[in-house]
Amino acid sequence: MPQVLKKSFYLILTVFFGLFVVSSFFIRAEYNYAAYGDNPILKTQQPIVLILLVIVLFALALILYRLCLGLNRYRATLIVPIVLGASLLLQLALIFLLPRLPTDDSQTVLSLALDMLYRNDYSTFDAGGYLHMFPFNFSTVIYLKTLLAIFPDNYVTIKVFNILFSLLTTFMIYLIHRELVGREKGNDYVVLVLAAFYVPSLLMPNLIYNDVIGTALLTSAIYFVIRFVKTKMFRHIVFAAVLLALGNYFRGIGTIILIASALYILLSVRKIGIRRSLLSLLVLGALFNVPAWTQSASLQAAGVTDESASSNSAPVYMWLNMGINLERFGFWDNMESYRIYQNEANYNKAESAELYKASIREKLSEATPSELVGMYYKKLVWVWTEGTYQLDRYGIGNASSSGRGFGASSISGSYSYDTWMTKLFEGDSAARSGLLWVLYASTVSTYALAAVRLLTGIRARRYAEVLLVLILLGFIAFYLLWEIKSRYLYPVYPLLLILSYLGFKDTLALLANTAFGRRLSLDKGGEING
Repeated sequence: MPQVLKKSFYLILTVFFGLFVVSSFFIRAEYNYAAYGDNPILKTQQPIVLILLVIVLFALALILYRLCLGLNRYRATLIVPIVLGASLLLQLALIFLLPRLPTDDSQTVLSLALDMLYRNDYSTFDAGGYLHMFPFNFSTVIYLKTLLAIFPDNYVTIKVFNILFSLLTTFMIYLIHRELVGREKGNDYVVLVLAAFYVPSLLMPNLIYNDVIGTALLTSAIYFVIRFVKTKMFRHIVFAAVLLALGNYFRGIGTIILIASALYILLSVRKIGIRRSLLSLLVLGALFNVPAWTQSASLQAAGVTDESASSNSAPVYMWLNMGINLERFGFWDNMESYRIYQNEANYNKAESAELYKASIREKLSEATPSELVGMYYKKLVWVWTEGTYQLDRYGIGNASSSGRGFGASSISGSYSYDTWMTKLFEGDSAARSGLLWVLYASTVSTYALAAVRLLTGIRARRYAEVLLVLILLGFIAFYLLWEIKSRYLYPVYPLLLILSYLGFKDTLALLANTAFGRRLSLDKGGEING
């Protein structure tokens, strides 16, 4: 039965990946603030451009693969620090060359951290305040406050810590890949190099928010869940539970990973044992909400709030209401849903929840079945194939320097000062457009290669990546209902990189027996002959 379930999960995810790839030959999902503002764009595809870019990227991948194979003879204690160090230096250079100022929620949480640090001002929890509406962001606020209390209070401090968390994610990608393929098969540093210089991960440390730290903690939790199932050593599930709870505290999508991990453990119950499996599930569940409970108790003990901070926060129905929108297919609805909570319900959680439910029922009843199907299709295709995690705005920025002080901002993502790189990406420049195209094509390639991995796994009855598959299916289901931004998928980029790299090696192995593969000098194992 577990094998049948695993095969089903692989098949379902393969269908979704196939949908993304096929759709990409007809429509292109795009987010380009300079060209279109803060809007999700679906336009007619330029298939020739896409195909040419995919071919070029595959050729570059072959070259990278050939070069990195030469590293495999060296010890991990030598190569891993060198690769991570090179990534560190590049990311440091980028935060100085693209000194993006915080915007929107990023600017708000930073301002609140400074208010609490220097003025002991917690009025944001009062009715009408930001943390009254979104108390889950207190984790980011208190994190920023702590950093700025210990280190110099400037953007560089925060971004350097983002870089360190980004490097942790890179290292975890390497470790997860090694667990999936087996440590006994020796070194394989290609996935490490790929993760260390993956463009979105290089640029997203520019975003002062919870994405980078949440991704690092959740990816680490995934690694320890896999280690637990492989080794049955209980300390690994304790590490996983702590990291998952912290990751969810910063980025509240940990429930998806918790459910996927529970299913993964239950699918492996014969290997782990019933008693150990149930105990591991108990530990994962028991620790999951400890950070949130601790936060609530601390705020009440300090007299900041009289009751739980979430007692009158915006209800989940607000994001579900945003997720149903025929015009913008679930993207940010320009304050429409906010106004229901703020103006119509006067910041009352229970009252606004009823208003959101009524709005959802009205939207569903007024739309025709074909309109709903079209909306959900657009929603799926845009959020999963946009491919840049909106780094156009959050990682690069869009405007020239409009302010120099610690706290100045622009909604488009302005800079502390101008550099040759800010000028290179100024407006809808060729450099910006070209980078977005390359990332888009690489994302389509990622899904195609990951699908190869899933299909070869089904054929060989090899389901080592089932936890990754379950998490990806969970994200697909969740963001089919929730408000969407392609940035929200940033926590799953490590899983997609791993699956696509494994699919790349499977593709080489499949090509090895063809005339084309022989011309590329591929051997039967998928390696390139030196």
